[in-house]
Amino acid sequence: MTETGKNGLTYSDAGVDIDAGNLMVEKIKPAVRSTRRPGADGEIGGFGGLFDLRAAGFTDPVLVAANDGVGTKLKIAIDADRHDTVGIDLVAMCVNDLVVQGAEPLFFLDYFATGKLDPDQGASIVQGIAKGCRQAGCALIGGETAEMPGMYAGGDYDLAGFAVGAAERGQLLPVGDLAEGDAILGLTSSGVHSNGFSLVRKIVSVSRLGWEDAAPFAEGKTLGEALLTPTRIYVKPLLKAIRETSAIKALAHITGGGFPENIPRVLPKNLGAEIDLDSIPVPPVFSWLAKTGGVEEKEMLRTFNCGIGMIAVVAADDVDQVTAVLASEGEAVVPLGRVVAREDGGAGTIYKGTLAL
Repeated sequence: MTETGKNGLTYSDAGVDIDAGNLMVEKIKPAVRSTRRPGADGEIGGFGGLFDLRAAGFTDPVLVAANDGVGTKLKIAIDADRHDTVGIDLVAMCVNDLVVQGAEPLFFLDYFATGKLDPDQGASIVQGIAKGCRQAGCALIGGETAEMPGMYAGGDYDLAGFAVGAAERGQLLPVGDLAEGDAILGLTSSGVHSNGFSLVRKIVSVSRLGWEDAAPFAEGKTLGEALLTPTRIYVKPLLKAIRETSAIKALAHITGGGFPENIPRVLPKNLGAEIDLDSIPVPPVFSWLAKTGGVEEKEMLRTFNCGIGMIAVVAADDVDQVTAVLASEGEAVVPLGRVVAREDGGAGTIYKGTLAL
């Protein structure tokens, strides 16, 4: 005979705590409100997020959408128990992909999945997402928190982001007049950003360093803290340069695949990029990764940004004008190379010089 009450299972008995989810929502409401902008009121709780394009100032917009994650950088955040910056990475990986098409990011939604919800941890992550949204000028209008016991082990979790932007019709990038001799400018990165972390983690294991050990390449920081430096969000400086100069022909976000994969994506098939590797100010983290892991230059260039997180293509006569606007917004601009003719079957990216690893 079944003992009284033993068959009265609840969702909590199955490992899902609805009260914890409600508590997290209350914790993140101030952060969400902080992302308000024209077109969105910054409130959450409905079945869908709303955005008013007319209130945002658009008359004949084309919408541009992008989604991404943070990859195995999350494993470092989990192992180092630092969760306040990966939300910035999540936003950055999406909105940087919007601005390269000339679009202004409008709104963002996140997906946070975990085995056991910790409201404080979840709130820290979402506060990072809200910070990234403020940096990009977009509203956090919704998201999903999924507690899935059995799907994620221990304190593991995953993040995905989805962003929508807009540009007035006819103002999308790249433009059609890209030409041989155009200049390629680089915007410096903050470090590894959010790509190549499976290799980073492999190199750390070879180094036998722990996440709380001093970072060999960043004075005053632990290894975990240094490697979790968030991805730069280039949106506001680039939008200002696009709108004030009308001189930017193409932009490329240097993510997974590095220079050889990302730059050719924005060039016509008959054009390639000649990159002067000597011009790149390589951050110390990349030198440490290359030396500790014995990683060759070619592999570094196709795995990491190596110090350049974004490239812009402009006519040679417009270099000074575009550089001045970007510099006024705090960007470090590097004369990186030039657009060259590309033979059939030839490489889309060719190199001069050597990375200062």
